[in-house]
Amino acid sequence: MPRNHIHIVGICGVATSALAIAFKNKGWKVTGSDKGFFPPVSLELEKHDISFHAGWHPSKIGKPDIIMVGVASGSHNPETAYAKEFMIPAYSYPEIINKFFIKENSIVVAGTWGKTSSAALLSFILEEAGYDPTYMFGGVSLSHKTSAKIGDGKYNIFEGDEYKSSPTDNTPKFFYYKPTHLLLTAVSWDHADLYPTEENYFDVFKKLVSETGFIVANRDDEGVRKIIKNAIWYGKENAKYVYSDVKQSGNGLDFKINSINIHSPLIGSFQAENITGCFAMASELGIHEKVIIKAIEEFKGLKRRLEKRYEGEVTIFDDIAHSPEKAASVLENLKTIYNGKIIAIFEPNIGGRSLESAEKYDSAFKDADTVIIPRLTKLKVSEKKPMEGNELAKVIRNTKLDVFYIEDDEKLVKYLVDSVNKDDVVIFLGSHGFRGMIEELVSAYHANH
Repeated sequence: MPRNHIHIVGICGVATSALAIAFKNKGWKVTGSDKGFFPPVSLELEKHDISFHAGWHPSKIGKPDIIMVGVASGSHNPETAYAKEFMIPAYSYPEIINKFFIKENSIVVAGTWGKTSSAALLSFILEEAGYDPTYMFGGVSLSHKTSAKIGDGKYNIFEGDEYKSSPTDNTPKFFYYKPTHLLLTAVSWDHADLYPTEENYFDVFKKLVSETGFIVANRDDEGVRKIIKNAIWYGKENAKYVYSDVKQSGNGLDFKINSINIHSPLIGSFQAENITGCFAMASELGIHEKVIIKAIEEFKGLKRRLEKRYEGEVTIFDDIAHSPEKAASVLENLKTIYNGKIIAIFEPNIGGRSLESAEKYDSAFKDADTVIIPRLTKLKVSEKKPMEGNELAKVIRNTKLDVFYIEDDEKLVKYLVDSVNKDDVVIFLGSHGFRGMIEELVSAYHANH
């Protein structure tokens, strides 16, 4: 690669900051800007000596060779306008990957769910096998140095998102990644704002399948079976790679793939499906079985995916589950593992705060003993007013009695410290960062025990 200067507008996202570090590690000069900067992203950028500024200031950019424009930065950004004025090439996130990251063997992990964890694990397996892959996935790994890397090997592994590439480009991101290999996890109608009908949504996956020669796919998923007739299948039965005897504990998962014993430190029985898909793809690439098994044993997963933040007399988890459906799945898994009470602190995304979503909360928290709604993040709302904390607590209380709204963060942490008993589990559920409450709670338990 040539060693040039790239400026990234909207650099503080998980994915954009990872790309920034990938370019820096390849010898590029990297600068960036965003609306604001907060740990851990700001600390990672500083650690890699990447210069950045808050706000949009064309005078601070200099004359970069190319500019990358993040989706959240807006189409009328002053720095984007500056690039256009001085004819500096400007690219979207997927266009940058298309231009600089694609290798001769392009593995894309796509699907409505499971793609982030699967892309991260698969890239880790190839790393451990010595393939030196290029990779990108949209999460913070506990086993990778960064979420994106430009390797010198012949393979890349990308998380293939079906959402639009930029505010002005409705092309699904995964079409920019030129897949030669596809790992397809699930297909279930999503992103109704972009795909108003189920048929629209399925059509883009049909097109992806038609353009990819080598496919490993999940036979258990009804949506996948609708769009694929022939593939290397994995699943619970009638597949080349069959997983069975799934057992989970506080130490992770134990199960079989065909007759092979697998152990993973990941929590959540659904991860057995993701792991099997990665095992299948890695095996088909010719990676030795022992290398794959060892990599699975060592892969620690992603931050905020049932991430264990503290383990002692009580256990504290952090998870990105920001909808009642996702919260229900996480709580169901925890209920099968732990014998103590489960206390859930829940903050939904904007969709989960609409009045129309109220019926989705019916029995969603049946596996929690206590539910606490914290002060909810203030949202910019142009149309319908979202539910606030006390209203959400009332909705959940219709089917779950032990539901509290605790507006003050300090009081919430104190309540947890005072009321949680031995063998209990505390789980924080939501896409926001809970304003440091998790760290305060962990520190309190360390101090008291």
